[in-house]
Amino acid sequence: MISGAGEPTRREVLKAAVAVGGASALSACLDSADEPVPSGTEDRSVLPERQHAWNDRVRTDDVGNRLLPRHQLLLYLTLPGGGPPSRDDRRAVESALRTLDRAYERSSNGLLYSIAYSPRYFDRFEEGLPDAIDLPEPRPLSSFESPAFDRQDALIHLASDRADAVLAAEEALRGNEPTANGVSVEATLTDAFEVADRRTGFVGAGMPAARQDGLNGIPASNPVPEESPLFMGFIAGFRKNQATEAHVTLPSGPFAGGTTKHVSNLRMRLADWYDEQAFDERVAEMFSPVHAEREMVDGVGANLGDDSGLTPEIIDEVRAHAREFARVGHAQKAARANRDDGGNVRLLRRHFESTDDDEAGLHFPSLQRGITAFEEVRAAMNGADLTDEPTIRQRVNNGILEYVFVKRRGNFLVPPRSSRALPTPSGDAPGLS
Repeated sequence: MISGAGEPTRREVLKAAVAVGGASALSACLDSADEPVPSGTEDRSVLPERQHAWNDRVRTDDVGNRLLPRHQLLLYLTLPGGGPPSRDDRRAVESALRTLDRAYERSSNGLLYSIAYSPRYFDRFEEGLPDAIDLPEPRPLSSFESPAFDRQDALIHLASDRADAVLAAEEALRGNEPTANGVSVEATLTDAFEVADRRTGFVGAGMPAARQDGLNGIPASNPVPEESPLFMGFIAGFRKNQATEAHVTLPSGPFAGGTTKHVSNLRMRLADWYDEQAFDERVAEMFSPVHAEREMVDGVGANLGDDSGLTPEIIDEVRAHAREFARVGHAQKAARANRDDGGNVRLLRRHFESTDDDEAGLHFPSLQRGITAFEEVRAAMNGADLTDEPTIRQRVNNGILEYVFVKRRGNFLVPPRSSRALPTPSGDAPGLS
């Protein structure tokens, strides 16, 4: 967060570069870069058909957990007017995206990105999406939320360990810079779209702690641990508790090779989380009461390795634990719906933190074959079926629901790369060679 009454210092701009955005932040990042950003490729055949294929392009920790890119940006895009896009629109979007492919290595040290489309976008066409595509309009997913809905036509998601890569890519896509990492920009996203909203974030050890001072939603004691990649003080995204990219990929149909994407935006109120809850109580509400009783979690939870430690017994006994411990865990509840009949994890979660609007927030992208899978896991996380237990209320002693509040929700289809530029509901991209 930028502080002070005058112009922000270079150090402040660097710390919050992606959140600040614009030419000054990009200039500060470029000035501080120790080495160039790796370049991309002219050979499109070496790029994956799955836009969401990021897992083999990011860093991993010592046990194989994948570490998401540290800097993240979401641009929500709207097509002017009604009706379907034109061929010129489609060509401009494809040209802008090919510029990124040529400019940046597809990796967390270069740039990872995807573009996705909303149900409302597909409503522009006379033909509808096939029934097999599970992409409903967003809706409230609990009795206690009233979010705004993201129904913009498209969403582009940029991510990199290099803030300068994210910022330079954004400036090029918006037509504010003539080149991207040395590659000439021939067309921009804004030749077709209007930018309706810009949301930013970050994830990684030390980043939340460095940004917590004076942030709405964080106690004045600045309790977020230096080792934590997230504001709530624990690591997440354990490899064995994440769906594989193959499992969330649409196996057939006009968008085979694509996936669906739900993105929630939540604000956090962590005074009670840190000031009223002891460490073992936070462990119980984040993971499960058994985790706390058995002292399974040390610090931010790195000792858990590549698995959250949730066993079938812990998951199945959630009601008994509510009675015994007078609380239930967030992960424990959600896990009840997060495996299919074959035992495969259903959701691939790629969430990251935010200081947008000067408050502690969370952007929660989730990939799955169909949006219904996300909605079912969210229903299990709500724990409404447990509130008949005397100690469990809808938002008290019920995982982390007391501390997070949904502001926005949106549903999107991430097409395969070959139809990424303003596709029709039949998966075609007419007008492109």
